[in-house]
Amino acid sequence: MVREMKRRLLSMLLSLALCVMPAATVLADERDDPPPAVEELENQQETPEYWHTAAPTIAVGEPIELTAKSAILMEASTGRVLYELQADDELPPASVTKIMTILLIVEAIDSGKITLDDPVTCSTRASQMGGSQIWLKEGETMSVHELLKATVIGSANDATLALAEYVGGSEEAFISMMNQRAAELGMEHTVFVNTNGLPAEGHYSSARDIALMSRELLRHSLIFDYTTIWMDSLRNGETQLVNTNKLIRFYNGATGLKTGSTDEAGYCLSATASRDDLDLIAVVLGSPSGAERFDDAKRLLDYGFSNYTIVTPTLPAEFATYPVEKGETDSVTPVPGEVAPVLMEKGKAGSVTVEVSEPVELQAPVEQGQQIGTIRVLLDGQEISQTPLYAAQGVKKLSLWMCFKRMLEGLFTLS
Repeated sequence: MVREMKRRLLSMLLSLALCVMPAATVLADERDDPPPAVEELENQQETPEYWHTAAPTIAVGEPIELTAKSAILMEASTGRVLYELQADDELPPASVTKIMTILLIVEAIDSGKITLDDPVTCSTRASQMGGSQIWLKEGETMSVHELLKATVIGSANDATLALAEYVGGSEEAFISMMNQRAAELGMEHTVFVNTNGLPAEGHYSSARDIALMSRELLRHSLIFDYTTIWMDSLRNGETQLVNTNKLIRFYNGATGLKTGSTDEAGYCLSATASRDDLDLIAVVLGSPSGAERFDDAKRLLDYGFSNYTIVTPTLPAEFATYPVEKGETDSVTPVPGEVAPVLMEKGKAGSVTVEVSEPVELQAPVEQGQQIGTIRVLLDGQEISQTPLYAAQGVKKLSLWMCFKRMLEGLFTLS
């Protein structure tokens, strides 16, 4: 009898704990262990022993020991792939899916379609999402800023869907937008069935495709206001957010980006980091555990930072003007286009120089923005890229009246 009473009391206490837990913290991911208590995180000053492990020095071209089923390392500014392992395998991406959702949200913000202050009301569907969540109630209203914070930091599925419905009008319409954007980015091994990455038949992506959409998201500086946060809160401190990406706290230069894990997908991550102007994207899919997921990403990033450097070519302070024949003005000033950075292996970093094509006489009319010359970027004397020179202003063709006027001005000057 006493034993039965104890059993019932324990059952009641467990049920009470499950009911109370949502107001206290956000689960780390679909199946990751819940984050430690906030006080424990705040008092944790030293880097865990795990992160002190020195990365082995791996030369370019040598294999990297990884536990992931698929992986890729990409340099963000050039899009150059530095390392890959089964990078086109079509695998479930879990919550790494949210990178595309977040990209569309941020694009909507940057385009002025929505603002961070816009209020968003939670739908019935969003309130019923499982997995990681902030326990939104049907009819509850939060700002785009708050929901984006919950999506990026806490990987909250309910917040993700609420944002998707707000931008797309419906979940179905937003998923269509996701697949359309994926096609535009050249993501050939991706099909999205939902906005959050919860297990669903026919929902898949690849390490290469995830790197492509991660690279596109990095073009929006707003995202770093969220991905670099380690801890935050919602509802006046009642709901705690802890970043699911431990690299943000413990890896030098980490800037993001998104974790994911389900029984089907294993442990996944798109990790971004920046050092000395070198921006790297490491994607791992299907690691056996959370710790191995971060270790795989760390190994890839270490490999990139150890072996590569980025150099931005230095352009001349001024460019010679281009003469214009039969124009209302006799010359035009050139302006350069954006010069691509040069990615080089360390130890093989030679001399980066630029050569500007000699000015040639142009025939009016010259349109503003018309290409009039070329800048060649050379590494150890070998051309590696070209950048166009554009006309800073337009030059109209000389009219008969202007010709006559100039002749008169010339006669008066001679007299």
